[in-house]
Amino acid sequence: MIFVMDVGNTQSNVALFRGRELVLSWRLSTARHRTQDEWGALLQNLFHHNDLRLEEVSGVAISSVVPPLDAPLRQMSRRYFHRDPLFVAPGIKTGIHILYDSPSDVGADRIVNAVATYASCECPAIVVDFGTATTFDMLGEGGNYLGGVIAPGLSISAEALFEKAAKLPKVEIARPKKVIGKSTVTSMQSGFYWGYVGLVEGIIRKMKKEFGTVRSVVATGGLAPVIVKDCPSIDAVNENLTLEGLRILYEMNVREGA
Repeated sequence: MIFVMDVGNTQSNVALFRGRELVLSWRLSTARHRTQDEWGALLQNLFHHNDLRLEEVSGVAISSVVPPLDAPLRQMSRRYFHRDPLFVAPGIKTGIHILYDSPSDVGADRIVNAVATYASCECPAIVVDFGTATTFDMLGEGGNYLGGVIAPGLSISAEALFEKAAKLPKVEIARPKKVIGKSTVTSMQSGFYWGYVGLVEGIIRKMKKEFGTVRSVVATGGLAPVIVKDCPSIDAVNENLTLEGLRILYEMNVREGA
């Protein structure tokens, strides 16, 4: 089995693949000071509760946007899986061209999403990832990565309002029944939800106008299922897009080179 790990600023999404089949996946909090042994113990528990053994893992692939965790995760992989992990970093084979002014500036998660989208969708395509930041990535013909948009994520936007406005409460991010709220809570929920729907729809519309014909718009990330119900511009949701991209990159870089 292949173990893949997408390390985000807020959450880390991990999974096991047997061939192309996704066996299991888990969402974990990203603790920036977690040591190699703490990561190892956490994974041991997850494996144990699902009747799996660490020895069944034959390869490891990791994408990370949290550089301080790279070394502990590399050490964890070597100690607990006895494998050198494949990190998504400049120099690995991706099968696509990164046409950014500075290709090394593109986050590992955005590259992985692009690879998975190119493998599963018709291009040109737009990928919307609802993470700590919400990113919009434009893929041209042949899956070439052309650039995109980075906006504050919905959760951190809500957190910022709660922290900076003393009289406003912390509220759940949910779709309100009506746009016009009848209380502070429903008014805030309406602003978060419908404001974000407007942001997503507006940016996609402008990207299409600037680029031209787009064949696919795919969304991923933890909040994608919540928001896309009211986003007609989005064609499909794939919550496992990044995980699938990591599997593809592992096969492209390790198995093909074996």
